[in-house]
Amino acid sequence: MARTFEDLVAEADSVSVEGWDFSWLAGRATEQRPSWGYQRMIGERLAQVSAALDVQTGGGEVLAGAATPLPKVMAATESWPPNVAKATALLHPLGAVVVADPDEPPLPFADRAFDLVTSRHPVTVWWEEIARVLRPGGSYLAQHVGPASVFELVEYFLGPQPEEVRRGRHPDDARRGAEAAGLDVVDLRFESLRTEFLDIGAVVYFLRKVIWMVPGFTVDAYRDRLAELHRQIEREGPFVAHSTRYLIEARRPA
Repeated sequence: MARTFEDLVAEADSVSVEGWDFSWLAGRATEQRPSWGYQRMIGERLAQVSAALDVQTGGGEVLAGAATPLPKVMAATESWPPNVAKATALLHPLGAVVVADPDEPPLPFADRAFDLVTSRHPVTVWWEEIARVLRPGGSYLAQHVGPASVFELVEYFLGPQPEEVRRGRHPDDARRGAEAAGLDVVDLRFESLRTEFLDIGAVVYFLRKVIWMVPGFTVDAYRDRLAELHRQIEREGPFVAHSTRYLIEARRPA
């Protein structure tokens, strides 16, 4: 028997959304993964350096699963207190120090401190700071969210967005920012990836967790639209959107 709208929504509205682990969505949503395999890539790079920094590490899940052992000097930054606690518990046993940082310049590290800086889905990238903390010949290797990511869902709730909003986070802008900071962009790849929400609970959980998609989202504020989307999914099948991702590597000249 199909679960009711109220049951699905109540469950998704009550579970924890701390950290950056999306395992609760197993069987409820699917997302195509980028072909380059970011976690594997940074694992290979971490094995080759002596000092590395993971910026905006979230709950530390990506870094923890990337490499064993971690470099001799391994630091991570995070701004959201629940994630700082989670990342600390996960990464300290692996030899990484987690630094609570507001994600605003300056980074709390000395000039030329790291061979490698990584970040998965940073909210903001401060290119001058990345360049400052990299040693000559060091690299920034990251996977960023691209423009208009999952905007089918965003625009379902918020309506059509202006072109300047849809174009935000464009990889061309990242290239210009990196080069303006004195870095050489040596790799830049972009992909659009199919995402499916199989029930309304998945939508609620996703919007509670990824809070910048629909700012101020709550079930009560959007109950009517959620109910309409629930009926659409029951009638037509999964709600399909497209996430956008790009891989960027920028190197500080030797």
